[in-house]
Amino acid sequence: MTSITSALLQAAGQRDRILDCARRLIAAPSPNPPGDTHAAASVAADLIRALVPNAELTLYRTSETIGNLVAVVRGTRPGSPTSSPTARRLVLSGHLDTYPLGDASGWTVPPFAGEVRDGKLYGRGAADMKGGIAASIVALAALAAHPDTWRGEAVLALAGDEESMGTLGTQFLLENVPAARGDAVIIGDAGSPLVLRFGEKGFLWVRLTASGKPAHGAHVHLGVNALDRLRAALDDIAGLRALRAAPPPGVAEAIAAAKPTSEPLGGPGEAAVLGSVTVNLGRIEGGSSPNLVPATAEAALDLRLPAGVSAAAAETALATALARHPGVTFEVLRRFDPTVTDPAAEIVQTVRHAAEQILGRFPAINMRVGGSDARLFRRAGIPTVVYGPTPFNMGGVDEYVLLDELQVVAQVHALATFEFLNV
Repeated sequence: MTSITSALLQAAGQRDRILDCARRLIAAPSPNPPGDTHAAASVAADLIRALVPNAELTLYRTSETIGNLVAVVRGTRPGSPTSSPTARRLVLSGHLDTYPLGDASGWTVPPFAGEVRDGKLYGRGAADMKGGIAASIVALAALAAHPDTWRGEAVLALAGDEESMGTLGTQFLLENVPAARGDAVIIGDAGSPLVLRFGEKGFLWVRLTASGKPAHGAHVHLGVNALDRLRAALDDIAGLRALRAAPPPGVAEAIAAAKPTSEPLGGPGEAAVLGSVTVNLGRIEGGSSPNLVPATAEAALDLRLPAGVSAAAAETALATALARHPGVTFEVLRRFDPTVTDPAAEIVQTVRHAAEQILGRFPAINMRVGGSDARLFRRAGIPTVVYGPTPFNMGGVDEYVLLDELQVVAQVHALATFEFLNV
């Protein structure tokens, strides 16, 4: 390790600085819904102005509630400025919105105080993903302190609405802010320092509606039960789990190789879930009384699609299955194809190498079960990975993250950015 990288890692690994950033971000509540991220964006801007005074910082207000932020730092090593055809841009991305607080009475710590206990930082958004944002801010500050050692641009892009699909957040930035479109992207979203994520499953959110004929419950021969129709249709939809995936090269092999490391963190069965279609019945409604034949019924489902099964293919299979069920129709509420960055891509290997220097071991390379803004960058053709801290109680009470892991994430983000820009 050179003296330059040692200095960079020392600057990025300042735990007190990371903790201060994370606590200040947690203290600016940004639950979605309602999704008001202006206060959190303002806090992030203040932190960047203080820690990265040479950053070019712009706030983007895309609605009455959604605030986004982009900060650009330019290296001065020969080969810069970025007008040079060989100079590159790497984007560190994050989202400012969090899950709702839920029942505050269930928390054993103040949810917005950023309390620290036994090396754990508590608070709504600590893990998803204000801790990761704090790590990225400190990583950017470390790079900005040594601009003469790297070339190109390091960008921090913070979006305001990841939890609501990113239309006015990352998607807006991609379409309107050139600096948000890098040669590669690293996202510090929830995961684990031991697992580097190169892709994620797609999804269909579907609403089913069944119609029948009302009648008295004693005279079922005179009616058609909409719930019976819906139940039969749901049984058929469960058969979509058998759809076979044809993933891109290296994906199935990476999932299998990551299993010994990834499943102890993500739970037994994670590898099987990553490689198959899953069908979750999340809501069902129908009828008004036990003694009446229901005339209508409705259900909502979440279908997750592995790499190698497109949203169009899943929708076609869904339509085929439902064609056998009269009186049952469906509407797709949300759809997104699986997105994958080649496991052999440069950004994957660069982050993997940087993590190995910090951890003393290579992280596993794997897909991600949940969704993130990474899918938007990948859809735009930008190689993207997710590398962040392990989430504990994410979306529940007493959410927390390990300070040791935030330190690792900050150092890996800084070192990987440095190495990628200096190629």
